[in-house]
Amino acid sequence: MTVSDAHCHFFSAGFFDALMEELVRTGLRPAGQAGSTLPQALAWERPGTPADLAERWATELDRHRVARAALIASTPGDETSVAAAVAHRPDRFVGFFFLDPRAPDAPDRARRALTELGLKTVCLFPAAHHYRFDDDVAVRVFEVAAAHRGCVFAHCGLLSIGVRQKLGLPSAFDLRLGDPLALAKTASRFPQVPVIVPHFGAGFFREALMAAHTCPSIHFDTSSTNAWIKFHHGLTLEGVFHRALDVVGPSRLLFGTDSSFFPRGWQRVIHEMQTRIVKQIGLDVEEQAEIFGGNFERLFPRGR
Repeated sequence: MTVSDAHCHFFSAGFFDALMEELVRTGLRPAGQAGSTLPQALAWERPGTPADLAERWATELDRHRVARAALIASTPGDETSVAAAVAHRPDRFVGFFFLDPRAPDAPDRARRALTELGLKTVCLFPAAHHYRFDDDVAVRVFEVAAAHRGCVFAHCGLLSIGVRQKLGLPSAFDLRLGDPLALAKTASRFPQVPVIVPHFGAGFFREALMAAHTCPSIHFDTSSTNAWIKFHHGLTLEGVFHRALDVVGPSRLLFGTDSSFFPRGWQRVIHEMQTRIVKQIGLDVEEQAEIFGGNFERLFPRGR
């Protein structure tokens, strides 16, 4: 069975530079320190150039027999790093990029990323940037995506960024803003734009199911351990899969791991756990193939 991963973070040198700028600005590091020192402080490997990191990921995917992966530029303004990685290995990677739609140049950045840079998906995190999915700034992003055959990755619910916690950076997230129902209001206006909601809505599971029921363009990615289920009494990950499949079927689930840094690398344990669950549920081979690779290939066909 072909496996493709719809959710891997690309922690480039630019990502660490952005983190260092914030650490200096908030007084957590003295001025003059380079972002290149942060991987060592975290006991992570240095990323090298975008091409170096792309090769590192390609080797890792080969080791686990993963065909392709989405690489997410994980800080606003770092879309060029992922674009370089995708250009280096277009056979293996699809580029996603993190965007703050409140920025004055956000529509232009999105347009350039989806055209000149060859990226495919705009990532929106309203809890981090303090807007709603149905605000005008988000609508403008959907307009750009619709005009350029792009997708939108829409993070709802619980948002926790582990590297920020490890470095002591504050995270003034407003979780109320990641409402799937507000997302459905906007997404329904742009039915041609595929929308990917990671982690089954990350705690807003009921609302995410309601949104997906009313808006056929909404997909779920299955990534991470989905630890948010602890906020739902009696819910298990098997139960999550059952309910999601009842609402959207296997054609709107995209397997993902939320892998991010080395030396940990690709999180095979996530794949093993989710493979076991879909088999226990009783999905046939064709339905499993849709979730673990087929839907990714449909949304991101090779050569497009």
